[in-house]
Amino acid sequence: MSKVAIITDSTSYIPANMLQSLPVSVVPLQVIFGHDVFFDNVTIHPEEFYTLLQTSKINPSTSQPSPETFKHLYLKLLDDGYDVLTIVISSKLSGTMDSALQAQAELPGAPVEVLDTWSTSMAMGYLVLTVARAAAQGATLHECKTLAEMGREKIGALFTVSTLEYLHRGGRIGGAAAFLGTTLDLKPILTLKEGKIEAMERVRTLSKATDRLVDIFLARANGYKTIRLGFLHAKAKEEATALMEKVHARIPSSMISESILAEVSPVIGTHIGPGTIGIAYMLGM
Repeated sequence: MSKVAIITDSTSYIPANMLQSLPVSVVPLQVIFGHDVFFDNVTIHPEEFYTLLQTSKINPSTSQPSPETFKHLYLKLLDDGYDVLTIVISSKLSGTMDSALQAQAELPGAPVEVLDTWSTSMAMGYLVLTVARAAAQGATLHECKTLAEMGREKIGALFTVSTLEYLHRGGRIGGAAAFLGTTLDLKPILTLKEGKIEAMERVRTLSKATDRLVDIFLARANGYKTIRLGFLHAKAKEEATALMEKVHARIPSSMISESILAEVSPVIGTHIGPGTIGIAYMLGM
């Protein structure tokens, strides 16, 4: 029976300690400041990135890994005796999925599968961890892909940004475009829906936005007995910690199987900007 390796991309931003002993490889996306190209969580990390973002006169852009990058990793893992399942950021947010599929097409007949998560950040991260843990226990490629498809229905993210400017600038604004031009004291509540960023509502002040994130999440989590939580932030650790404390105060600890405070990767930070906080989750798995 073949072993299964999981490939994901750097926007999942899974804490390194959670990946120990798991068959997971992470392909970095890129952040580009003019002529300077940085690899997400390899040659640039959040603290350095946000300093550069707020001081540079250049607006950064991002880029997906090349098909050749995926092909090289596929060949290495296949050579090592693995079947391969690639689990990546929503194809509606990045071209990463397309690169992975191009590489797969160059290896006809190889045991390589590619899955669009319709998500990113620790929502995708928990999906990767769930599948990788199954793979480490001997699950087959078919079983891992089936589990990933099931898990994809159980993940999600809710967040609020300090400004919509970064989403607008990067072309990822989606349905949140309806909120452009609103006054600064109105905070948008955003979600990932079918792989795209969609607007839900606007509230006054960050405190009210935090309360609404909690209320909306609890409504989504109603009826589930197991919850995995990631409290996300882009240079807003204190605010994300407060969000975490509010959620924990309203859910029995016995229901929470995992809960972490997680930074968003520089690539995602390029598009959402500093001050963003959110909840990423997996329900019932």
